[in-house]
Amino acid sequence: MESTYIDTQSWRRDLQKSELYHRRGFGHGEEAEATMVSEYQSPLIQQIRAQDYLYSDGRVTIHLAESFGFCWGVERAVAMAYETRAQFPTQKLWITNEIIHNPLVNDRLREMEVNFIPVHNGGKDFSVVGAGEVVILPAFGASYQEISYLQTTGATIVDTTCPWVSKVWNRVEKHKKADYTSIIHGKYNHEETIATSSYAKTYLVVLNLQEAEYVANYILQGGDREEFLRKFAKAMSPGFDPDRDLDRIGVANQTTMLKSETEAIGKLFERTMMQKFGVEALNEHFLAFNTICDATQERQDAMINLLEKDLDLMIVIGGFNSSNTTHLQEMAKEKGLASFHIDGAHRLLSRTVIEYKPLHKEVTQTMGWLPQGEIQVGVTSGASTPDRVVEEVILRLLALANS
Repeated sequence: MESTYIDTQSWRRDLQKSELYHRRGFGHGEEAEATMVSEYQSPLIQQIRAQDYLYSDGRVTIHLAESFGFCWGVERAVAMAYETRAQFPTQKLWITNEIIHNPLVNDRLREMEVNFIPVHNGGKDFSVVGAGEVVILPAFGASYQEISYLQTTGATIVDTTCPWVSKVWNRVEKHKKADYTSIIHGKYNHEETIATSSYAKTYLVVLNLQEAEYVANYILQGGDREEFLRKFAKAMSPGFDPDRDLDRIGVANQTTMLKSETEAIGKLFERTMMQKFGVEALNEHFLAFNTICDATQERQDAMINLLEKDLDLMIVIGGFNSSNTTHLQEMAKEKGLASFHIDGAHRLLSRTVIEYKPLHKEVTQTMGWLPQGEIQVGVTSGASTPDRVVEEVILRLLALANS
């Protein structure tokens, strides 16, 4: 079965004309901003920023990354959710997924009586949404299929999708219109990649450079077709055929992936298509791309600068299901630095025990995480982490180290 072509660009234009669709706030910006300042900002973090991102207390010196925490897209999404509650004070509110990957923020929405669409047997149950109710689409976006269904319910749709994510959708829609396969650097089961792939006709999701190299080798040399289909069974469009669908490709990405790896994958496929079809025919077989999120890039660049310092320890703060936070942790581990990914101060159990999430593993505990003597500690956080959470981690760290 081949993928069906759907003109999602025209559909999106029509959607934006609907009176039941909202892509901007409702005029409650000042109220929402005041609430976010009181709930998520931190005087201590503002002080550290003003002190050239350095803070010393007792035997600990904190080196804070120069770019970390809430990005513009996250702030916009959360503010829009707050405005939605103010605009529709009595209506039932739903959200299709976590608005961002931060437990504090999502719990706050629950307190505001924003209901999360229930999940049964791995799928979302949208039958709970009724006419006149309000559905918020999170910063990661929602798939074409989900939004199309919601349109049939008579519900009001409030779309907080990050503009950088929408930019990637524009890219894959151009691939589709020109009959190119979209190769998406991302995690096939991540909500952003699920949404992005829904706007493509033919797609293949590669997790990392290793998987991309496997695909590139298949393009150049052929291979075991059945093995290919098994390997990417959950990461490709229906009816995908590697012997047919890899002659014309374009590259896009999940915006929170590791910037350097996305760039390497793009260059790999450009070289591959050049090698197979020749320089003169490259533009007929490969579409260049530029869909790397500025905020992701800034946080990763700041992490590179932070890792150049003589650190004894690295603390990476963010939701355990946050892709951009995981990649910050990956950068620290590649440097060989003792680094711990935590989602809040409560994970610092004692001076000797920390609870954290190792890369690609389940949450665990380890002993002896806090070095003796004078220590230099690097601290950063993912784009979904409020300053308040970073402050709580720093204060807990200082209290344990200096006790």
